[in-house]
Amino acid sequence: MPYSSSELDFLLSHPEAVEAAQQYPLTKKSELADLTALRKQYGENARALVELVRARALARKKIHGGDAWMLDGPSAQQATPGVVADVRAAHLREFGVQRVTDVTCSVGTELAAMQRAGIDALGSDLDQIRLRMARENVPEVPVVRADALQPVTREGVVIADPARRGTSGRIHRIDQLMPPLPELVEAYRGRELAVKCAPGIDFADVVEWAGQIDIVSVDGDVKEACVYTPGLAKVGRRAVLLRGDRTLVVTDAQPDDIPEKPLGDFVFDVDGAIVRAGLVRHVAHQHGLWQLDPRIAYLTGDSVPDGETGLRAFVVHQQVPLKQLKSALQGVNAGAVEILVRGVDVDPDQLRKKLKLRGSESWSVMITRVGISATAIVCQPVMREKL
Repeated sequence: MPYSSSELDFLLSHPEAVEAAQQYPLTKKSELADLTALRKQYGENARALVELVRARALARKKIHGGDAWMLDGPSAQQATPGVVADVRAAHLREFGVQRVTDVTCSVGTELAAMQRAGIDALGSDLDQIRLRMARENVPEVPVVRADALQPVTREGVVIADPARRGTSGRIHRIDQLMPPLPELVEAYRGRELAVKCAPGIDFADVVEWAGQIDIVSVDGDVKEACVYTPGLAKVGRRAVLLRGDRTLVVTDAQPDDIPEKPLGDFVFDVDGAIVRAGLVRHVAHQHGLWQLDPRIAYLTGDSVPDGETGLRAFVVHQQVPLKQLKSALQGVNAGAVEILVRGVDVDPDQLRKKLKLRGSESWSVMITRVGISATAIVCQPVMREKL
């Protein structure tokens, strides 16, 4: 829950209270007792202390130095992970960008990334509380209060992150984002833009002004799409996969011709960034693989590629019609089963309950559509995903 102005005043002026609050575990079991103890000492400001401690716990996992940042729960949830912001900063630096204005800067995560990359930055936002927090988090970067649709400077690249969630839930139409994406693009016509969007964005919605679209995943979890105007484009689409200190980039500049062949000795689940960027065939070509079905983002082949691939590999044991899956799993003494599904209306949790397996072995199952038929591939993972 956001802070009031007086709560933020208290947090900024009482670092000793923040340090004391951070000593409390604040687990589900201890929450009531912890909050009661904090209220005895800090009165009505106890809520803000708890909010900050919890927000920092979340920020610690996604923002460089986040355990010392000033932020609240919503801003921590919405903040771009530091490693993702660093990808954008590095891309802009490759184009020689020297100045950036983040017109939806919130608490400053994007500004911090630009600062790390040596790019001059200016931040703006309408939320005065978040601006105050941004000034604490990135004190060297100037921030001003302004509407995202009202340019505060005519210089540099514009970064924007229109809000994708409103009071009624997630927003799916680009003209209902806050600010609306068409209005944002029009407000900065003639300027280079980098606009953060939902990973599932329909590319057709931005085709008129987009030059490059990046889809970025972190440890297999797709985080965002970023749409760049043509002056910031090297390719049309790019999947950027981040795993620890490793990065894999797949682009549509790579070939995508692949053979049509039957099921091979191995099947592969593809990282979501590659799937959403529409680059499954490009990865298949690169590694000598092919698709189980041209509409489905599962790949197959006769060997496991070396190196960082964006693929998770499984060795094939048996392929059966979906209705024969239970007997096939019973035949291999299956107990624990990982179920992966694409292209078939199957809920893995419900199916697992229906299977009622009693075995002792662990197996994986890929359920998908090949042609017009639903099929199940009983398999086992042969390696952890390298990238």
